[in-house]
Amino acid sequence: MVVSPKIRHLLIIPLLLTAFFSANPAFAQVSCGDSSQCIDPDPGNRYACIAGLTAQCQQLLNGEQSKEKTLKSQLNYIDAQTKFTQLKMDEANAQIAKLDKEITDLSGRITKLSSSVDSIAQILLNRIVQTYKYGDYSPIDLFFSSNGFADLLERMKYIQVAQENDKKVLYQLQATKAAYHDQKTDKETRQAQEEKLKKDLVTYQAQLADQKKAKDDLLRVTQNNEAKYQSLIAQLQADANSISRALGGFGAKVGPVKKGEIIASVGMSGCTTGAHLHFQVMTPAHIENNSIIGKENLVDPKPLLDSGFFGSPLAEYPAGDCSQADYCHNGDISTRFPIWYNILGGSYHTGLDIVDYFGAPIKAVADGTAYEFRDSSACYLTGTVGKGIAIDHGNGYVTLYWHIP
Repeated sequence: MVVSPKIRHLLIIPLLLTAFFSANPAFAQVSCGDSSQCIDPDPGNRYACIAGLTAQCQQLLNGEQSKEKTLKSQLNYIDAQTKFTQLKMDEANAQIAKLDKEITDLSGRITKLSSSVDSIAQILLNRIVQTYKYGDYSPIDLFFSSNGFADLLERMKYIQVAQENDKKVLYQLQATKAAYHDQKTDKETRQAQEEKLKKDLVTYQAQLADQKKAKDDLLRVTQNNEAKYQSLIAQLQADANSISRALGGFGAKVGPVKKGEIIASVGMSGCTTGAHLHFQVMTPAHIENNSIIGKENLVDPKPLLDSGFFGSPLAEYPAGDCSQADYCHNGDISTRFPIWYNILGGSYHTGLDIVDYFGAPIKAVADGTAYEFRDSSACYLTGTVGKGIAIDHGNGYVTLYWHIP
């Protein structure tokens, strides 16, 4: 099914969070997404405060998953996503500040421990030298070199004290080395955590931009019209169900095909309102007894097409990406993979939708054996049966060409 690019963008929102946040009076009592109340100057306490708000928001989101999906609830959901993502950014920044302080403290401790290791090691080295220098003295030598019995006792006592001190110095050196190693490892771990958080921030920023644009597009295309919104939901759901039914059944073997060979033409069969090719790639997968094994192993077709691993399925591809544009040209991608449909309860777009004129020739992207698949029933929205060609390429890849006449 083809919907305008604006409609696609607003209805096909990335699954950035797993929970659903909708209108509820309880939310007004919670500062969800508002971290300004966490004003403690200590980085650790501020992080703990924001982390608590994040967990509270997540709990509320999880409790709203089963809410009925309406235009209002979808708008509330996008607003909540935006607040939640902003809170995650605030939490990451607070944790980075906390880690910065901890890393600075650890650096100071490591410097002191390094100095202590050097100092104790020097003391121990001196003791070893002294022990080696006087290590050959026997009790008889001590006896005859002593000035009387009292002197002998004093010397023996000194030797005992020196030996005990050597043991303590050795223990201190071992303990300081162990502490130095632990502190250094701790510092490296926290530095790695900080780097990951900085990367997470980049992801959150991209999510935030997507969420804000999704709301703008949703309002622009639906014009705040609930009936129009529900109609678009029905079209998308019907198209997804049609493809699922077709691939869940058995296909009819067509025969061997070569790369670049015309296998069908662009049509409007099934639940589509505009001419386009739905191109889908499954791997690892193969066709056995006219049934697709591994049909659930979906991958993004675009890198495989753009890298030359597969040939182009349409003569005018690649023209561009019109998923965010006002108008699509032949060969443009109108829907990417994997774009998640929040409105469809967790299902997602399974391939690339490439716009082209009705009857445009579709070509096999690689050698293989072709099979024809069709839906078991007509789409209730259009009254036509969805049809497509699947090709087993014999190397673990199966490609699907859907909406053919």
